[in-house]
Amino acid sequence: MKLYKKVETVTQIPWYYLAAIDQYERSIRQVRRDLPKPDSVIGIYFRPEEWSGLTNPNPLEENPATIQFFDGKGVDGDGDGKASAKNDEDVLYAFAKYLLSYGVDHDNIKIGLWNYYHRDKTVSIIAGKAKIYRHFGRIDLDTQVFPVPIRSNHSYRSTWGSARGWGGRRIHEGTDIFAGYGVPVRATNYGIVEMKGWNKFGGWRIGIRDINNTYHYFAHLSGFAKDLKIGQVVEPGMVIGGVGSSGYGPPGTSGKFPPHLHYGMYKDNGVTEWSFDPYPHLAKWKRMERMNARKK
Repeated sequence: MKLYKKVETVTQIPWYYLAAIDQYERSIRQVRRDLPKPDSVIGIYFRPEEWSGLTNPNPLEENPATIQFFDGKGVDGDGDGKASAKNDEDVLYAFAKYLLSYGVDHDNIKIGLWNYYHRDKTVSIIAGKAKIYRHFGRIDLDTQVFPVPIRSNHSYRSTWGSARGWGGRRIHEGTDIFAGYGVPVRATNYGIVEMKGWNKFGGWRIGIRDINNTYHYFAHLSGFAKDLKIGQVVEPGMVIGGVGSSGYGPPGTSGKFPPHLHYGMYKDNGVTEWSFDPYPHLAKWKRMERMNARKK
């Protein structure tokens, strides 16, 4: 946080955008095989040719003047006379300086991000993270909770990958949590509502993306919390809807199966997005929530 604020003071690029970009890059590096794993405080990564300049014969160049000559992005951010891709302050300042060439307001920052990543979804994800950080005014947003109250009457087991037949052959991309109709469904993480509405498979459903670039999918709801809308920032424990049995047909279809919450998790790596088994995470969140409840 301190470094984000420091670079904001120098460049006027809002700290929450710097934090969002940093967290986005860190999250994709953790799941990509073509990128090195993050090993420093700042997760932003410049490929050697980006940092030193595409035609620079020395991909490990640290001389700021030489890098500038070859039109590289590397800069000396901490004033030590070197532009090092291994120096957190140099790296963060380099990205901020790149954005500064477009402007410091929201729209121009988004233009700069698109020209850097060339992907609408990435720009949207980063803007969402920035909104979350700005809303809470901090970056330590790692709390999670179970999606239904832990004292409610519910049951669940690992069913990710099981066969599903309605609507064509497919696999089950989530965990079903069976509970009574209308039992509150809660946001599990700090995040932003990306999607809300009807789907013929999932019925009334909500999609929330957290700060770790994981998309959380809540389906078969009985309805939505009042005033919940796309683009809204949520926090763990916030009620977003109720358990239901909607889906498997046109809008309003309900009752074709027992009431339950379908909970799915998807990871985006900057290129594509895929489903993974949420059961271990659900079990962990429930266990942690119980432990925290005992401490109170």
